[in-house]
Amino acid sequence: MFYGEFQHTVDQKGRIIIPSAFREELNVKFMLTKGLEECLFIFSMPRWNSLVEKLETLPLSNTNARSFTRFFFSSAAQCEMDKNYRILIPPDLRNHAELEKEISIVGVGNRVEVWSRDRWEKYIKGDSLNPDSLSDTFAMLGI
Repeated sequence: MFYGEFQHTVDQKGRIIIPSAFREELNVKFMLTKGLEECLFIFSMPRWNSLVEKLETLPLSNTNARSFTRFFFSSAAQCEMDKNYRILIPPDLRNHAELEKEISIVGVGNRVEVWSRDRWEKYIKGDSLNPDSLSDTFAMLGI
């Protein structure tokens, strides 16, 4: 399980360091793709394979399913950490998440999210994380 928030930077070559708290579960190779809310998602290979199995069951006749799988798979990249625990973020993914210099790397249970620090700070200060909104969601989910 991934949890915690870590502040890092993108170097001039477009690389980021994977926080030590995430390295063991991610192992050496993992998948990186566009995420929702204009961030990036990182999945360990077992989590990725499980997600792929679920997405393969979606009907081809469903327009939303086709759109989502295109969005998700078209930008996916297999990553491998170098000896300094860095990965290279492809340019199209850096552009999607507007990763320029300051970033936040966040553990979110079954995945890791990579955000531009500005977007992350706006998100956590926004309405989606206010206590009233969260309590309604918890109630809806039976938590």
